[in-house]
Parts: sequence; C-alpha cells; structure tokens
Amino acid sequence: MVSLILASTSPRRRELLSQLGVRFEVVAVEVDERVRPGEAPEAYVTRLAREKARAGAAAAGGSVLALGADTVVVLDGEVLQKPAGRDEALAMLARLSGRTHRVLSGVALAGRGEGVRMSESRVTFRDIGVRERQAYWETGEPADKAGAYAIQGLGAIFVDRLEGSYSGVVGLPLRETAEMLAQCGVDLYRARGG
Repeated sequence: MVSLILASTSPRRRELLSQLGVRFEVVAVEVDERVRPGEAPEAYVTRLAREKARAGAAAAGGSVLALGADTVVVLDGEVLQKPAGRDEALAMLARLSGRTHRVLSGVALAGRGEGVRMSESRVTFRDIGVRERQAYWETGEPADKAGAYAIQGLGAIFVDRLEGSYSGVVGLPLRETAEMLAQCGVDLYRARGG
C-alpha cells in the first residue's frame, strides 16, 4: 500500500524522496504560483508547498499523507522564478554572478498529517562571463529552473560556496522532510527494510 503522495512531477524531488526509502506515488497538481502583492519570499515558498500538499491530498481523497514542496532563489529580496526565456535567464545569471543568493525550500504535509517547514541555504557564485552564460543557456539546463540554474547539473560549476542544505537547493530539504514524516508516524528505517 502506498503511504505517501508526492504532489510534484519534478524528477529531482522524486529522486530525493526515493533516498528516504519510502514508497510513494506521484500526483500532478496545479496551484497558482504567482507571488501575492507584499508577500515575503519565506511566506510565498511555504504557502506554495502547503497548497501543493493540500491539492495532492484532495486528489487522493484525503485519506493519505501528501507531500508538497517548492523552491525559490532569492536575490536582493526578489524571488527569481523560472525564466520566461533566454533573455530573462541570461539576465538572472548576470545578476547572480559573483554574488551570494538565498535558496528557500518549503516542504509541507497534508491529509493524514499537517505541517510545513522551510530550509534556507546561501549559495555564492563565482564570476560568470557573458560567453559562459550564453553557452550555459544553450545546454537547455536553465530553461525550467528557479534562478536559471541547476546545482545538481552543469550549474554546479558556478558555485564557489554553499552554506546550508544541498538537497534543499536541489528541491527537497531531506532533513526537514524526514523529521516531518517521522512526526506523522512514517518509520524511515523500517521503510528501508532495516
């Protein structure tokens, strides 16, 4: 029997959740991902995680535990979402070049349990020249990533320093996720067969 719904079709979140050894089923959900006027990045990312978890629980009939997550890149207090196209991606990479930004990753449970947590990491990029930014765009990797980069991919070569949760930057903070699942009675060690 499936004990958990992952309310996300992200292959990165699927891989990370698989590391915990729990059985889960993926359910695609849709929520309005627009930032509300005056909404702080922390409130935004936890709200989206909660809304995704609740949508996942509703899609499964509400009798299971559903997990939702969201990850955003924040620079100068502004949420950098997935770029709309090449120009926006190159502009984001130019802004991130040689600077430290925050990555906020919210995770929430709904259905058979409720809760929301957030991890915050700080990522410092080395300087990235114009030609390198353009070449990175041509790989296709930044097109659907918050902040226009993937730390688990080629984008890792830009990272000079990471403070915080690597898994949170990828898209699912595993420590916070494991703690929340344990609070809802999911035995991660038994799930692994140990």
